Amino acid sequence: MAEMKRSVKDSVFTYLFKQPEYTRQLYLALHPEDTDVKESDFKLVTLENVLTTGFYNDLGIQVRNRLILLVEAQSTFSVNIALRMLLYLAGTYKEYIEEQKLDLYGSHPVEIPRPELYVVYTGDRKEIPEALHLSGLYQGAGSAEVEVKVLRDDGTGDILDQYVRFCKIADEQREKYGLTQQAIDETIRICIAENVLAPFLASRQKEVLEIMVTLFDQEKIAEIHDYNVAKAARQEGREEGIRAMVSTLRSMSVEQKQIAQKLVEQFGLLPQAAEEKVKQYWKQ
Repeated sequence: MAEMKRSVKDSVFTYLFKQPEYTRQLYLALHPEDTDVKESDFKLVTLENVLTTGFYNDLGIQVRNRLILLVEAQSTFSVNIALRMLLYLAGTYKEYIEEQKLDLYGSHPVEIPRPELYVVYTGDRKEIPEALHLSGLYQGAGSAEVEVKVLRDDGTGDILDQYVRFCKIADEQREKYGLTQQAIDETIRICIAENVLAPFLASRQKEVLEIMVTLFDQEKIAEIHDYNVAKAARQEGREEGIRAMVSTLRSMSVEQKQIAQKLVEQFGLLPQAAEEKVKQYWKQ
């Protein structure tokens, strides 16, 4: 599914993993050794409005008081995720420090949860690194480093693998049916039939439908906006071309009627419209 900005609704990724049972499954996919972990051990610490540009992080999880997991989902691979994760992590720690009333200026060391940063890649690009680093974005040696581990479909069938498969099925159906209700219905039908997030989709089908419809509508709006921007740019360029031709031919002492005829030939204007353009730009 194409990457879309979130406004009112959460993404399917965020909605899925903020459910306690799936939060636990996500954690166990990353830490299978911690089988004693309970749903009550997790606290969502997802940030909103991290940056003034409207960036949100997809998922933040605090495990007891010893671990913070930040997880992003990407359909279009971006090496800049390491820098974004640094900002998300700083914001998460800031909230933790305020909540715990930690004294950063005291003589005793404060204790903070260990961070782990992940990006779940759902696209088709084959050659991607296993990890991204902040140092890959700046020249020379630096004093700060961030590592973001890259997760993708691995055939294990765990909750992360199923989520990636869900995204690929959604892509296939959107390509087949476009941004339509049928694409959404087929995505959910196929996933349930193939046991891909089946319990989640079956029990929360209404909510998932609403999320996907909203995201599809947002993408439709984005496509219409992009088309209108491009159309306006073409129109602006065309208008500038007309103005330049009138100005150039006028400086060469070409008569107005001849210039109007040139506009008809070059820009496909009707004769009356061409004459009006000549008058409009004649004294400029």
